[in-house]
Amino acid sequence: MNDELIPHDVRQFVLDRIDSVAHLEALLLLRSKPDEEWSCETVANRLYIDQRQTAELLARLSADGFVTATVGQSSVYRYQPASMELQQMVDRLAEIYSKHLVPITNLIHSKPKTRVQEFADAFRLRKDK
Repeated sequence: MNDELIPHDVRQFVLDRIDSVAHLEALLLLRSKPDEEWSCETVANRLYIDQRQTAELLARLSADGFVTATVGQSSVYRYQPASMELQQMVDRLAEIYSKHLVPITNLIHSKPKTRVQEFADAFRLRKDK
């Protein structure tokens, strides 16, 4: 049934580029006000997650070309996809997510361990030794 609700290209985009619901929510939050500059603290407060996790999400969004970062004493982020194709895909994902939240979140949760989780686990293992 989820296959019918989520087009193949959007499904593949989620599987390839979105690591968690918080990752998606951060992306869509910045997309909601593309002219606004977002601090890590503001995004963390809006998503109800800690600032460390938010900083990781924002760094990933920047590295993946979804947002631009102005790094300084207090870094700020702005939604500015690196290409028109990327912007159009995020727009499609936002539209589908607004109508089919549960199937999209189920798809994200069904993914094997993400790169971010593997990275975090690597630090956890070292710390436990």
